[in-house]
Amino acid sequence: MTSTALTTDFRNLSLIPVPAVGSIDAYIAGVSTIPVLSVEEEHELAVRLHENGDLDAARTLILAHLRFVVHIAKGYLGYGLPLADLIQEGNIGLMKAVKRFDPAVGVRLVSFAVHWIRAEIHEFVIRNWRIVKVATTKAQRKLFFKLRGAKKRLGWLNQEEVETVASDLGVEPKVVLEMESRLSSQDVTFDQPTESDDDDSSYAPVQYLAASNADPAKLLEHDDWNDQNVDKLSTAMQDLDDRSRDILNKRWLSNEKKATLHELANEYGVSAERIRQLENNAIKKLRGAFQV
Repeated sequence: MTSTALTTDFRNLSLIPVPAVGSIDAYIAGVSTIPVLSVEEEHELAVRLHENGDLDAARTLILAHLRFVVHIAKGYLGYGLPLADLIQEGNIGLMKAVKRFDPAVGVRLVSFAVHWIRAEIHEFVIRNWRIVKVATTKAQRKLFFKLRGAKKRLGWLNQEEVETVASDLGVEPKVVLEMESRLSSQDVTFDQPTESDDDDSSYAPVQYLAASNADPAKLLEHDDWNDQNVDKLSTAMQDLDDRSRDILNKRWLSNEKKATLHELANEYGVSAERIRQLENNAIKKLRGAFQV
C-alpha cells in the first residue's frame, strides 16, 4: 500500500534554502548552524511524514541534513562545476530520500539519503562535465560565433586567418588558436572506456569520481594498524599460561560454537566462577599489551 508520504507534493516546501552562486559561503555558514537531530527527534518526524504526510516534519528533516549535502558536494569540485549547482542537485536527492524514507526500517536517514544525494550529483556531472569548456567568458563567446561564421574551410585556421580574426576582435592570436582548439574538441564518453577495451591506459571519467573510502593513505594506515594489532594480540596470547589461552580461544576466538563457563568448568574440574576469573584476568593482560 502506498504511504501518504509518497504522494506528498514536495514542491510546497518553499522555505528550503537554495544556494546562490554569489552567496555560497553564506549559505554553507547558514546550514552549518542548523541543529542536528537526535535519533528520537528524527524518528518522530519521519513517522509524522510517513503516516500523515506532514510537510513541516519533512521540512525539518531536510533542513537538518543540508550540511551533509554540502559535505558530499565538495567531493565533486574537481570537475569544474560550480559548488552551488552541485549542492542544489544534492538537495534534490535529499528531498527524494526524505520522501521515500521509511522509519520502520530502523536506519538513520543520513545512511539512506547518501545514495540518493550522490545519484543526483552523478547525474548532474554526467550531463554537464566536459574536458574542454567552450565559450565560458564574454570574449570567448564572441570568438565562438565569429569563428563559426568566418572559417573558410574545415580543419585548423591558417596563420593569416588567425591574425585577421584577432585583429577584428581586438584579441591576441593565441586566444583565437585556443578557441579554435576548443571548437575542434569532442566530448568524452562518461561511463565507458574509449574505443578499445584492450587498452589498459584508457579510463572513463566516471572512474575518477570521488570515493570517500578509497584514500590510499588512509587505506595504508588502516592496514598497518590492523597488522600491528594482530601482532600484538599474537604476542600477548603467547605470554598467557596454557589454561588461560585455551579458555580465551574457546570462549572468543574459536570459529566453532562458543564454549560456556560451565562447559569449561567441567573440563578443568573447577567452578564456573573460577573460569570467569581466569577469563577476566587474561583479558586484562591482553588489554595491557595493547596500551603499551
